[in-house]
Amino acid sequence: MHKTPDSFCRTAVLYFIFIWLGVMVFAPNLLVLLASFLTKDAEWYLRLPLNLQNYVALTDTALLEIIVKSFSLSIATTVFCLLVGYPFTCIIARISKDYRILFLMLIIVPFWTNSLVRNYALISILSKDGFINTILLKIGLIKSPLVLLNTNFAVFVGMCYTLLPFMILPLYAVLEKIDRSVIEAARDLGAGSAEVFFKITIPLSFSGIVAGCIMVFLPALTLFYVSDILGGADISVLGTIIRNKFTVDKDWPIGAAISVSLTVFMLLLLKLYFKSGNTVEEERQLW
Repeated sequence: MHKTPDSFCRTAVLYFIFIWLGVMVFAPNLLVLLASFLTKDAEWYLRLPLNLQNYVALTDTALLEIIVKSFSLSIATTVFCLLVGYPFTCIIARISKDYRILFLMLIIVPFWTNSLVRNYALISILSKDGFINTILLKIGLIKSPLVLLNTNFAVFVGMCYTLLPFMILPLYAVLEKIDRSVIEAARDLGAGSAEVFFKITIPLSFSGIVAGCIMVFLPALTLFYVSDILGGADISVLGTIIRNKFTVDKDWPIGAAISVSLTVFMLLLLKLYFKSGNTVEEERQLW
């Protein structure tokens, strides 16, 4: 059967996508998975035999301490971004379209500048002679400059500053689609603002909440350049450990084992996201 040019183009595009995913996504991840079961070699980085010692090494006390700190920082960043981003997004979703576009542009504009540069800019705000200390000294709230830079607080600020848009955008995509007639019907039936918010708005936007939390939580575990710039050498996240294992210690198997563990964790979060999406669809059908 003779193929038309359109069908040939569609087939070619599909093959290109499959080849691209296979070469650039599937094959590298498969190699990392294989490396996580190999043994460290001083000359070739990797060698046989296959073993599970790399995953056992993840229970090392020093590494577990960093993992706990990374998860604590990621949870704090995610909670802060959600608490700030949700009400802000609710306001954007309710205003007129003209102002809505303006606010969305203000959120997206920072992406036009490299996040590395933006985090360097935070140094001028958090340093001892930076903006915050200068203002606090002038109004007399402090007598000597606060130590803000090279602390966990500085890393937290950098993470929130970098990742807040990743919370706002998924929330907006969901909140903007909520049918206003449902909220109006609830108000007509006597529901107050609090009831509307907790019983209608939040459940209908739950998939956006989960998506935003995933998009903030996972990068917060691995954005090593934020901790390097604002936290100094003493503060590390999981991304810092992975980078050091591959580039400094030349311990590729351990680095690969940490990466695989994070990938499995990401897949579990994605499963939670898709499950939340199904729950929302069921609620909409009930309505």
